[in-house]
Amino acid sequence: MDKKTLANKLDHTILKAAATPEQVKAVCLEAMEIGAASVCINPANIKLAKSLLDGSGVKVCTVVGFPLGANTTETKAFETRDAISKGACEIDMVINIGALLAGDEETLLRDIQAVVDAADGVLVKVIIETCYLSDSQKRTACLLAKQAGADFVKTSTGFGAGGATVSDIRLMRDVIGEDMRIKASGGIRDYKSAMDMLDASADRLGVSASMAILEEARP
Repeated sequence: MDKKTLANKLDHTILKAAATPEQVKAVCLEAMEIGAASVCINPANIKLAKSLLDGSGVKVCTVVGFPLGANTTETKAFETRDAISKGACEIDMVINIGALLAGDEETLLRDIQAVVDAADGVLVKVIIETCYLSDSQKRTACLLAKQAGADFVKTSTGFGAGGATVSDIRLMRDVIGEDMRIKASGGIRDYKSAMDMLDASADRLGVSASMAILEEARP
């Protein structure tokens, strides 16, 4: 895959707690240089990212309920509205993982639905944190995300016990069909792993190693 096509599938990401404004700025400039789909940053950096990316075609993506998913539903809805008001145009929300593990589908659906409703048409990706789930639970999470009207299901925060796998991408696609998209994230650090995820049917990749990955792509 050529560099331009691959770059447009990347959410160039900087979510570490110690990220400074200068580091966020550098990531934004890199994203514009390569033509990434978005820059994914913590909510405190939305205004900075928007000021740099405005008019570039690179979107501002932020996270909600991140990285544990254990915020209240009301907090997640507020975070979503606040992020959008500050310039975010994509929302990556973490589900209530504990509710899923307990089999409480009603709470989980309400949690996702509240964010989708608060987003009011802004693109929502639902992070299910696959490393903690059985295949059955992954299927349930994908079905509920689809029922809630989310745009994407996403594998991982990158802060859990594991990241994206090819088998999980295939499972997710089997559940959601072609009606939704998939974002693979966590542990994707080189061209081969990136292509493995895309070949398995991922539509977007969340990566902090964008520049290294693109070095191996065709011009």
